[in-house]
Amino acid sequence: MNELVTSRRGFFWVGTERVAHAAGTVPRGPMFVAWEEPEHVTAPHPLVLVHGGGGQGTDWMGTPDGRPGWSSMLVRGGHRVYVVDRPGHGRSPHHPDVLGPMGPPFSYERALELFAPPAAADRHTRWPGSRDLADPLFDQVAAPTGPMLADLAASQRLDADRLVRLLERIGPAVLVTHSAGAPGGWLAADARPDLVVALLALEPMGPPFLTLPDGTVLLPWGLTAAPPAFDPPADDPTAFAPGERRLPGLARVPIGVFSAEASAFDAFAGEVAAFLRAAGCRVEHVRLADHGVRGNGHAVMFERNSAEALAVLTGWLDGVVNRSTSTTPR
Repeated sequence: MNELVTSRRGFFWVGTERVAHAAGTVPRGPMFVAWEEPEHVTAPHPLVLVHGGGGQGTDWMGTPDGRPGWSSMLVRGGHRVYVVDRPGHGRSPHHPDVLGPMGPPFSYERALELFAPPAAADRHTRWPGSRDLADPLFDQVAAPTGPMLADLAASQRLDADRLVRLLERIGPAVLVTHSAGAPGGWLAADARPDLVVALLALEPMGPPFLTLPDGTVLLPWGLTAAPPAFDPPADDPTAFAPGERRLPGLARVPIGVFSAEASAFDAFAGEVAAFLRAAGCRVEHVRLADHGVRGNGHAVMFERNSAEALAVLTGWLDGVVNRSTSTTPR
């Protein structure tokens, strides 16, 4: 039987801007934050969990088949945890008059392609359901997932601004991002490295300078659609090659890039780490399979060995925190 853990919890919104609209004064881009902590917090720094794509904070709170999610596991492990709904997602409301147009809706077929691709079935052995779209599990995957904002650069700037406002409220914390939640994390840590103890990017969006088959460049600044603070400054993303400019803010933050062996994102996770390294960052690419966590796809936190996967991330973080105690404060 699991030990009962007493916790405190609550929620709030950060970054609410008041803007004029024909309907009156309306909020623009608030970010919902749910927090929870055990009765006795033993971890030295809180964690901020940033969901990916069109998801929401519930991605961290439980699995599609009803098991505890990473947020509750972390609370049980002594952490104070903040789970966000990025602006325009989940409990952070979206209206196109205020935040701009939406991208396409998230389909069941896209859920299958992204999270449980049939072509990877021989290697992807930890998915908690079948690869049949009639499986009710896919209802639990698709239902909480909505469209992303059509303007990626504006969306990522908004994500970063709201994350910074959260960090200014709660103090230095660890950022944990997933997939398309990573760009906002890169930008927030770059802007306020003094408030980011470490950045753990799980299956981050990529590869660098991601380009669609039609030639559309989704990540013109390397890992983001909006520009970070390069040194020397850059006004044109086409005017420099990787390694020609540094990211002095982000370089102050220890970074772990985590990838799963059966995910398509594993193929370019090393490129993500290399881009950061060339920009002067302290980064380690951690393949879960190298730590005995095998058979995972893109949605690691949903899968049957999610607890073992989380242990790899927290183990890496413990090492970073222990090393930082012997260095000069940033």
